[in-house]
Amino acid sequence: MEYEPRIFLFVVMGLGLMAAVSLERFLAKFWLSLPIVYVAAGFAIFSLPLDLPNINPTYDGFDAVTLEYTTEFIVIASLMAAGIAIDRPVSWANWRQIWPLLVIAMPLTVAAVALLGWWAIGLTPASAILLGAALAPTDPVLARSVQVGPPGENKRHDVRFSLTVEAGLNDGLAFPFTYLAIAAVGMATLGSWTLEWLWFDLVWRILVGCVVGWAVGRLGAWWVFEREADSPMKEIDEESESADQPKYSTSEGLIVLGTLLLAYGLAEIFAGYGFLAVFVGAVTARQRENRSRYHKISHHFIDQIEQIVLVAVLFGFGAMLASGVLQPLTWTAALVCLALIFVIRPLSGLLAEYRSNLPLAGTLAIAFLGVRGMGSIYYLAYGQNHAEFIQIDLLWACVSFTILVSILVHGVVSGPLISHIERHRGHIHTGTDEEMLSHSPDGKPIAVELPDKPC
Repeated sequence: MEYEPRIFLFVVMGLGLMAAVSLERFLAKFWLSLPIVYVAAGFAIFSLPLDLPNINPTYDGFDAVTLEYTTEFIVIASLMAAGIAIDRPVSWANWRQIWPLLVIAMPLTVAAVALLGWWAIGLTPASAILLGAALAPTDPVLARSVQVGPPGENKRHDVRFSLTVEAGLNDGLAFPFTYLAIAAVGMATLGSWTLEWLWFDLVWRILVGCVVGWAVGRLGAWWVFEREADSPMKEIDEESESADQPKYSTSEGLIVLGTLLLAYGLAEIFAGYGFLAVFVGAVTARQRENRSRYHKISHHFIDQIEQIVLVAVLFGFGAMLASGVLQPLTWTAALVCLALIFVIRPLSGLLAEYRSNLPLAGTLAIAFLGVRGMGSIYYLAYGQNHAEFIQIDLLWACVSFTILVSILVHGVVSGPLISHIERHRGHIHTGTDEEMLSHSPDGKPIAVELPDKPC
């Protein structure tokens, strides 16, 4: 029998995909997450003497490019799935709990990590900023267990809603700081380059991303509900369609994937942030025909794509750990990474949400459950591929260690913590009945139990 590493990886991937769904349900009984098992499996398999590829971006520039492109796709797929899943309509009142997490918690996290990276670890200013930019955003990929459920559930959950929208938006808003790090390479003083970064990378790119996302979302919704709804159907599941719902063909997956790629591509062409455009586009399309079954079908399709790529990425991350990516990690660097998870993120999250009327348990959950994951790998790989950063091996060690700790800690804690706050009704904002009903997707009350008192 002839052994070939490439064929063996097909076997591993096939078994991983087949076991993913059943294993995820089984692990949930023990408050464990799928990433914990698959990263461990990837580490174990690639540690064996099987002549498998050595995946380490600090040694091989091709690995860095591959990681950038792979994580880029899984992040935009996750952003699309998260945006479609949000039932709550967009308004200042409905989303007011989100903005502090974006304009307070995230910049504070970037600044704190960058400062510690420069002062404690000894990184150059550019490398320290890149470390802060990579580790600041929460991750829509690995945070699946704490995000809102499929569209159409109409169950109010302010904690899951906050974590979902934060992950959806700050994955795009981390890019300005990544560009700041790239621009700072080789710069010793402030100058005109900082002003260019301010108006172009911080203002213009965000604005373009939002505008393109909104326009593509409106276009996609029109395409589906005005054009496709009237087209002849070839395959209809009569049992799954209600008499008062439009019947859709089997092309939903093509449309949602096309919309995803269109939003991302157009935003990048016009120098905007593609991640931001994808999430805004998904949320915008979701606002149209809010109760339509189409949104649930679209979410299911993109969720399947996300899970397929996720299995490969988790195995790949385990392979990175087996290749020795953590070897350059120092005790000081490890302490900085632990401080991010247990001190910096929780404190910045509490500061951002201190005026929120969410019960204390819910506020603590939002502050602590800032999962780090594939987005961090993407931003670091992007920075490496676009500039020469000193101590890139230490940066990879820090990011990989943080993701590993986040997978272990948040993967174990998130389930019991969410269940605890739900039992004590800490997942819903306190307020008047009128404020509670203002979050209904189409003006009708959402079925939810209001909390008697904060927990």
